[in-house]
Amino acid sequence: MQIEDPNQPTTFELIGGAEKLREMVDRFYDLMDLEPEFAGIRALHPPSLEGSREKTYMFLSGWTGGPSLYMEKFGHPRLRARHLPFPIGISERDQWLRCMTWAMQDVGLPDELMKRLLTALYQTADWMRNKPE
Repeated sequence: MQIEDPNQPTTFELIGGAEKLREMVDRFYDLMDLEPEFAGIRALHPPSLEGSREKTYMFLSGWTGGPSLYMEKFGHPRLRARHLPFPIGISERDQWLRCMTWAMQDVGLPDELMKRLLTALYQTADWMRNKPE
């Protein structure tokens, strides 16, 4: 997701850095925990979302061009392999993307940045699918 031109700000910087990314990830998990429409993806997580919050924040930090926190602590993310134990289909993909869209809106990301992020996130979320529907 990192912007190729070193003279341009990274996506991490465009989001607003560590503080804004943390706010976005926290809002994402708050929504997942609170909103009935995300019950399908919430059920795939452990009772406490703290570990998921931290790992998602660490991953997205590096993925957006910020510090590679996840890689430094856990090594290569191997996203698909790590998610294979969980049934992920179209419904789960779409719930995840809707929840992330809502979180981005709530923290006030600019529309153009949201569109760019969602395009990349859709590709990743769709690649994570491991069941037909």
